[in-house]
Amino acid sequence: MLSRVKSAVANFMGGIMAGGSEHGAGAGAGGSDLPLRFPYGRPEFLGLSPDEVECSADHIARPILILKETRRLPWTTGYAEVINAGKSTHNEDQASCEVLFIKKKTGVTFTPSKNSSVKRRSSLPNGEGLQLKENSETDGITCHYWSLFDGHAGSGAAVVASRLLQHRLVDQLQDIVDILKNSAVLPPTCLGEEPEQPPGHRTLTRAASLRGGVGGPGSPSTPPTRFFTEKKIPHECLVVGAIESAFRAMDLQIERERKTYNISGGCTALIVLYMLGKLYVANAGDSRAIIIRKGDVTPMSSEFTPETERQRLQYLGFMQPHLLGNEFTHLEFPRRVQRKELGKRILYRDFNMTGWAYKTIEDDDLKFPLIYGEGKKARVMATIGVTRGLGDHDLKVHDSNIQIKPFLSPAPEVRVYNLLQYEHGADDVLILATDGLWDVLSNEEVAGAITSFLPNCDPDDPHRYTLAAQDLVMRARGVLKDRGWRISSDRLGSGDDISVYVIPLLHGNKLS
Repeated sequence: MLSRVKSAVANFMGGIMAGGSEHGAGAGAGGSDLPLRFPYGRPEFLGLSPDEVECSADHIARPILILKETRRLPWTTGYAEVINAGKSTHNEDQASCEVLFIKKKTGVTFTPSKNSSVKRRSSLPNGEGLQLKENSETDGITCHYWSLFDGHAGSGAAVVASRLLQHRLVDQLQDIVDILKNSAVLPPTCLGEEPEQPPGHRTLTRAASLRGGVGGPGSPSTPPTRFFTEKKIPHECLVVGAIESAFRAMDLQIERERKTYNISGGCTALIVLYMLGKLYVANAGDSRAIIIRKGDVTPMSSEFTPETERQRLQYLGFMQPHLLGNEFTHLEFPRRVQRKELGKRILYRDFNMTGWAYKTIEDDDLKFPLIYGEGKKARVMATIGVTRGLGDHDLKVHDSNIQIKPFLSPAPEVRVYNLLQYEHGADDVLILATDGLWDVLSNEEVAGAITSFLPNCDPDDPHRYTLAAQDLVMRARGVLKDRGWRISSDRLGSGDDISVYVIPLLHGNKLS
């Protein structure tokens, strides 16, 4: 155990292993002799040539890539990205954007195949020249989809998710598209309304049903036709459930296909779905989304890290101690406990605690803590710094057979923003970015940059949002000096991959 703990600490202190990233130390064997599920590349909407992709991988110059043609993304969305400063060979961030048409049928109306006769709607947001068989909007629902994936321990999972998650989302939405299309209420079996009963019929209350009858003493005990009412389910909750199910399905697909393909590492996932006047923002990981409206910031996501999910992780370790491999303790202490402290009282926290209390140290408390470090350096089992995302099915504690995946969840948090509730101006935007941006810039700094940049752009310039995204990436990357990449006030700039969307909300209002 001691050697493994030392190795884990070494990995934690070093930050990454070869080919890894700050999110995780060490990658499971995906099978290097297996073919790739999809080749590495940059987002298709950038339209880069192979030579441009190669030039973008310069870890010293770190050129900022921007969208060349604004028509490649809906709503004149802006996008910019930059590779890391040498942390990993590839840019492990991935992105995709689609305009989806959802029908209740098998299959989808877009295809990633370059040989297909049906073109991607993402490249032509207005639908020009599409060979899609759409009779009218009554046939289905048009949705807009943006996504960011931040890979760790390789780019494989991020590349796969960027190509396939939208397919899994369409699969789930097809099951409910007829319900969403209709403005009428759901049938009684869905909404919990009581069906009509014959005259004289008495509806059971919950208390009466538990007593086994409807009347008082001596009354006939007629078997009730229905004991309980059902919950009323808003349409919005059906969409949230479809998104959550899609994330789970994507994670299961990666798990299955890793036996056939080389799908390295894992990735965080941040997506936005625009449907029927609402934005659904789903996040699993430590990327972030914020809305900037009239200069004010509305957070649209939470980061999921070992610190923010401490209680969930500790509870899992408490309920299933075999997952800890007899080498870790689910309890948290302010520092590593030493053998000489056996029998002494030290502060600790358990899964059911938000505060701290004292306990007498026992032998089990000398084990390595499930959550080690704090802040951005906190790690699960001294290995990985995020607790939600896709992939990582082969991830193990260094030099052991202890699986880490059981502690990592693909479940996203989904937040909803109703565009119809607000009026938006041309400078009101939704920002999506990987942690390479947020590690060095706060929400307020990003909002300040946007509110000072966009008003100085021509309001009719379709490139204004791409230029705003480029400005944010430049602010976070900084400039290369003798002491590395530096930003304002000579602070250390981001050495991570950085990817940023700037999505204008005014365009969503026009569609609503």
